[in-house]
Amino acid sequence: MTTSELNRQRLKLRRFLQIFRLPVATLVVVAIATFTMAIAAAWFAGEATITQIFAHIHIWQETPPTWVQVPNTTPKYLLIPTVTLVIIALAVIRISPEPKKWSRAIVVGIMLALTIRYVLWRSLATLNLDDPLNGILSLGLFLLEMLMIFISTIQLYLMLRMKDRRRETNIMAHAVESQTFTPSVDVLIPTYNEPEFILRRTIIGCQALDYPHKKIYLLDDTRRPEIKALAQELGCEYMTRPNNLYAKAGNLNYAIAKTKGELIVVFDADFIPTKNFLNRTLGFFQNQKVALVQTPQSFYNSDPIARNLGLENVLTPDEEVFYRQIEIIKDGAESVVCCGTSFVVRRSALEAVGGFVTDSISEDYFTGIRLSAKGYSLIYLDEKLSAGLAAENIGAHLTQRLRWARGTLQGFFIDSNPLTIKGLKFIQRLAHLEGLLNWFDSLTRVIFLTIPLVNSFLGTIPFRATGSELLYFFLPYCLFKIIVFSWLNRRSRSALLSDVYSFVLCIPLAFTVIQVMLNPFNKGFKVTPKGISSDRFRFNWGLALPYVVLFVLTAIGLWHNLSIDLNSELNPTLSKGIRLNWIWGTYNLIMLGIAILVLVDVPKPDIYDWFQLQRVVKLKIGNRIFWGITTLISEVGAEVSLTQSLSPIDPLTIDYSSVEIEIMQDNLELPGQIIRTNFNGNFPTLRIAFDRLTIPQHRSLVEMLFCRPGQWKCHETPGELPSLLLLFKILLKPRFIFDRNREVKAMAISQV
Repeated sequence: MTTSELNRQRLKLRRFLQIFRLPVATLVVVAIATFTMAIAAAWFAGEATITQIFAHIHIWQETPPTWVQVPNTTPKYLLIPTVTLVIIALAVIRISPEPKKWSRAIVVGIMLALTIRYVLWRSLATLNLDDPLNGILSLGLFLLEMLMIFISTIQLYLMLRMKDRRRETNIMAHAVESQTFTPSVDVLIPTYNEPEFILRRTIIGCQALDYPHKKIYLLDDTRRPEIKALAQELGCEYMTRPNNLYAKAGNLNYAIAKTKGELIVVFDADFIPTKNFLNRTLGFFQNQKVALVQTPQSFYNSDPIARNLGLENVLTPDEEVFYRQIEIIKDGAESVVCCGTSFVVRRSALEAVGGFVTDSISEDYFTGIRLSAKGYSLIYLDEKLSAGLAAENIGAHLTQRLRWARGTLQGFFIDSNPLTIKGLKFIQRLAHLEGLLNWFDSLTRVIFLTIPLVNSFLGTIPFRATGSELLYFFLPYCLFKIIVFSWLNRRSRSALLSDVYSFVLCIPLAFTVIQVMLNPFNKGFKVTPKGISSDRFRFNWGLALPYVVLFVLTAIGLWHNLSIDLNSELNPTLSKGIRLNWIWGTYNLIMLGIAILVLVDVPKPDIYDWFQLQRVVKLKIGNRIFWGITTLISEVGAEVSLTQSLSPIDPLTIDYSSVEIEIMQDNLELPGQIIRTNFNGNFPTLRIAFDRLTIPQHRSLVEMLFCRPGQWKCHETPGELPSLLLLFKILLKPRFIFDRNREVKAMAISQV
């Protein structure tokens, strides 16, 4: 065999091995699963050594140390720890409504102490290793619960390092506003198949940025002639590339190689900045070590979970908890997550790490990790300086979350793995570990849904505790955690409403986590669909089927528990398990019911979003002038409540007549047609459809609707008790049955 033939054979062998080579993380997962199943099989088979080990552990559980036993006293005295902690929590929240360094330290310190106390009791006194079936379920539940506690403990620890950048931001911004610091900026808008009307307002918003040294680029990865025409019409640079390699990351890298700005700003195709975005962010780059500044993602429409439950004005978007708590925590640990949009990055730093990472679909996250590993600083500016379009139905919402999960977990398999990449500090790795492990919470949620079923139908007791033990050990930990949950996340989400979001997505997320750990790169980048409309209720059977099955089984299980509970000959140990199963199963049933309701998409007949924006307007109808106030306004129309009587005019002459509407505060004149009138006495409300607007008129309208500095506010969600009442209201009054009038109104608006 010649040398060349030998080399060809070696190359073929190398390629064969690469195809079938399993990543280390996958091997670890498979090894752990195999080892666990082997131990379980040996225990069921009665293997002597394994059985003896678990028998000894069972004896220890039966006779725990005295310091994890309940004091020998009456139940009312067992409530003293709980009552004391509740008083402390309420007092701290009352004195310090917004978490400050001292108040956060007190609450976090108590929470950590309670966590240690709970874990010791849980591990030394509650496991049931009486037989293999109970033992495996008990240990599995315990380990998954410990994973959740470990993740939350990391978060608590990192809270002690949180930073407040408000004063620093004001100082840094002064240099930009006074034009003593004026770096050149390239604003990049990557797009893949987004509708023209969404891109139009994004380009207009970027052009409205109050900063002279900028250049706007539209990066079209679908090479559409109509999008090229749009860029020419609005006067921004249009760029495309010959292929779609590496999706968004490849699109950005291609553009970076052909642009020259000192700083690069990235906005997703549906994100619109406020006019002061650059004034508030660029100042940080006076420090040469700063490579990236990330701002929060806000949304000008309700997410589909809130919409489907009829809680648009109650629930904050799903991302609020991340941006109002988690990103601030990570900023304190120097491990800010780059989130793909609404950020500024230094070109030289980005080039130093080889551009955006291309070996994961979460190119933003791992690019930030590479920058940190090179010694650069990443900043999180907690100011809402842009807004985008949230997923418009539950399927799109799920697509987005599954992509985030898949992309983040790919970190275990690439060179930018934050746990192994050189250059990161321990605190940075710890913060990123929390982010990676957080996706495994979905597995725990699924197990929590199924354990009561196993208990009901197989009579198992994986969690052993008396009522006195629950009062003394579990209640203080659980109740204190619930009370401070909303306060710690700055009232962006209550604990109960947070659980709603977790339950809705846990099953598909759990499958995705397993798939990624076994085969991380079997699926590519999938864009979240935007600009969607629908005219009817739609039940997502494909997503809902597992939840429906679990709901039915849980209901049957509770009925089965009732029949067992009525048995007077029930042994005391089983009776304790049945009582706990009642609480657990009932909670699961409520959450499953709400999850099923979430999976009923309500109609969204209009592709445009309407804002409750009040503006004084002057209307010219024929040769008469009328004054009014806008109650709703969008890019295509407005609803105006007149402040004067129309009694001298026949209402029929108002309908379908031309009108000139002047928005006084913004000095904006728009032509339109009155398409409907609604009289309440002599003061009517007019529905106006704008006629075809000129580019300057549309610019002014978009700037008024989306680009006003400070317009995107942080809203507070209800506390725990109001949240509980909301859950019962949702179950007793489902939107798709009782709330059709609202959809009729939405249909009417869509006709503008």
